[in-house]
Amino acid sequence: MPSLEEQPPFKVLIVGGSYSGLAATLNLVDLCHGRKCRFNLNENEQGPGNTISVQVTIVDERDGYYHLIGLPLAIASNADASTFWKKFEDIPALQSPDINRIQGRVDLIDCKSRTARIHQNTANDGHRIVEEKYDYMIACSGLRREWPSSPKSLTREAYLAETADSVQTIEKAVEGVVIVGGGAVGIEIAAEIKMLRPQAKVTLVHSRQQLLSSEDLPDEFKAKTLEILKESKVEVVLGARVQNTVLGSDSSPAKYTLKLSDGRELVADHVINAVSRFAPTSSYLPEEACDSEGYIHITPGLQFATDVPNKEYHYAAGDIASWSGIKRGGQAMHQAHFAAVNIHQQMLAKRYNIKPKFVELVEVAPMMALALGKTAVGYFPAMGLSSGDEIRNMFFNDDLGYEICWKWMRLGETTE
Repeated sequence: MPSLEEQPPFKVLIVGGSYSGLAATLNLVDLCHGRKCRFNLNENEQGPGNTISVQVTIVDERDGYYHLIGLPLAIASNADASTFWKKFEDIPALQSPDINRIQGRVDLIDCKSRTARIHQNTANDGHRIVEEKYDYMIACSGLRREWPSSPKSLTREAYLAETADSVQTIEKAVEGVVIVGGGAVGIEIAAEIKMLRPQAKVTLVHSRQQLLSSEDLPDEFKAKTLEILKESKVEVVLGARVQNTVLGSDSSPAKYTLKLSDGRELVADHVINAVSRFAPTSSYLPEEACDSEGYIHITPGLQFATDVPNKEYHYAAGDIASWSGIKRGGQAMHQAHFAAVNIHQQMLAKRYNIKPKFVELVEVAPMMALALGKTAVGYFPAMGLSSGDEIRNMFFNDDLGYEICWKWMRLGETTE
């Protein structure tokens, strides 16, 4: 029997390289190196001490980590757009022999053989199919979102061209910008454009009588959001659906005319459709692992909850997982942390015969923080409704939370 040092590394496949994927990777590598993981803030706890050989492979369609929370700012600011996309090769924390990266798409997970089929991108926009064996898998691929909730591009260069076009279009919108959709994305886009270009006419149109109508949040939070938007001079139209958008005529200086269900007409040079359209990216998994909408059934310990082969070796974290609470970046990273801890506990049991101590998620009540230009508003059950600089500094600062997430995951530090 080989010694512990000679035993082959555990192979861990992580599908998705956003908040949950990177959080899972880095916390697991910390633990396997014998140190306390980066998300563990308990001063009374020490690292595990025992080291474990591990090989983590991250598969993502993009060539880098993208700060998705910042997109409402990126579509109106070239400087922020450039900051928010970091190629994986330029992130110090990922430059470890324990971490592999594949740019491509997982299109099949065989739970029984623990094998992934991956369409790997190659030079000249081609691809090749590779198979990757794994001991553990964490599904962190999130949701398929449409622009402007998420970039269409898969490379940093294409993304910068995409956002530069958006910035230029907004700058040239003399007759104003209309954002359609009063969910979180639409609200933040309207607020950020107005903050960056105070003289621009910015109008937010929402078909319901109340902003954030699809979110299970208190009316006072929704009312406060509306109040702050109006104070920032964003024009808000509620209770009217955009029925038609037509190109302006020669007699109209505006590029578009929007016809609303209440008979009103709006003119604008730029229209941004922020009506939420998203779906889980779980088509690579067995159908029985997911609910009817495609979200993965998980246990409180993040393992697959339904009866699939080897379910104890399959985990899910982040937006793709079916769990209570509103989908948020913070929750995605928290779930990934717990998945990493539990996988490490299984590894310790196998390598060192140490009894595992698993951690479990608790149910999460609806909560949200929204960036509204130079201020922010938040609702959290423990603290209620609050707004102003304190909430903005806690969750966003001046870059919609980019630096907060970067430092929390310690992406600028090497893992060695």
